[in-house]
Amino acid sequence: MGIDRRKFVKVASLASLGLVAGPPVKALANEVVKEAEHGCEGCQGDYLGAPRAVHPPKEAKRLAMVVDLKTCREHPDCTACIDACHLVHNVPDYPHPKDEIKWIWKEHFEHAFPEANHQFIEEHVKHSSGLLFCNHCDNPPCVKACPTGATWKREEDGVVMMDWHRCIGCRYCIAACPYGSRSFNFREPKKYFAEQGKKPQPDFPMRMRGVVEKCTFCDERLARGLWPSCVEACPYNCLTFGDLDNPDDPVRELLHHKFTIRRKPGLGTQPEVYYIV
Repeated sequence: MGIDRRKFVKVASLASLGLVAGPPVKALANEVVKEAEHGCEGCQGDYLGAPRAVHPPKEAKRLAMVVDLKTCREHPDCTACIDACHLVHNVPDYPHPKDEIKWIWKEHFEHAFPEANHQFIEEHVKHSSGLLFCNHCDNPPCVKACPTGATWKREEDGVVMMDWHRCIGCRYCIAACPYGSRSFNFREPKKYFAEQGKKPQPDFPMRMRGVVEKCTFCDERLARGLWPSCVEACPYNCLTFGDLDNPDDPVRELLHHKFTIRRKPGLGTQPEVYYIV
């Protein structure tokens, strides 16, 4: 597929200047869908190359993500999913690691999957990166640790949510999460955007200093019948999102036909993000 990071950045830049109608990811998604109709040359595997449905599954009971690291490794410089997520959710790009805010990020394979690392693992896998975000665990320890109910698991689809208005910044959830999926706002995001001369996306609320944030599987987009921004933006279909409780869902098809792993499965959190390695 001809949509690469350069094209994504171009579309995003035009959108920020008001030259493209609608959110940048929507503009990019139109190109993705248009080219997907003619096939996806970058896609690998039996199912990831198939065109997605127009809308994500409705009334899903157990939402999950499958990440195809095999295909992702073939494009190590691609950050389209990260760029899209951080753009539409107004995630500031702080230069200092101490202030880092991340919803999606890449981590060295050995650090991301310590339980899957051994001396005989293939070198190209061992030295690759894994794409990480909140695992939306079926048994989330962060929910149990939060004293205010600012983070909770939705009963209807299992998504682990955040309410930034109820967060008091105690960071108990950060301590409880074994995956490093949560970030704390040490600085004021609005001030950062103002200092950088950047215009925040109006479709998503800005957070404030002193609260925790993380990936929410783009709950605001799901409510509008849209795919998560990372899924829409990926030019190689490395991300498959769907309902685990539906035996006909592409997610279930992948898990049935492909060997997958999860991060730190021995902890009993039951992550809902699966990886094809």
